[in-house]
Amino acid sequence: MAYEIPVTQARAELAELINRVVYGGERGVVTRHGKPLVALVSAADLERLESEQEAAEEQVISSVSSLGSAASAAGERGRFGLAAQHPRHDQR
Repeated sequence: MAYEIPVTQARAELAELINRVVYGGERGVVTRHGKPLVALVSAADLERLESEQEAAEEQVISSVSSLGSAASAAGERGRFGLAAQHPRHDQR
């Protein structure tokens, strides 16, 4: 769990906060008027979070791609094509 610290206090104790995050393995949230502004995490944690996010995005893209190929199966394409056609009416 991350600890919260007001921005004014964080400014005064920045060196100590950095040490707590890097060497103590802690995470912090800097707040202003009780609302979160930024999170303090180690560079290693940030790298891990970014790689997890990239992996999740690749999985979503793969899932969406497989849905697209399943929806365009031969039988489905004809069925949806017919639903989109409009009958011709000669008005002479």
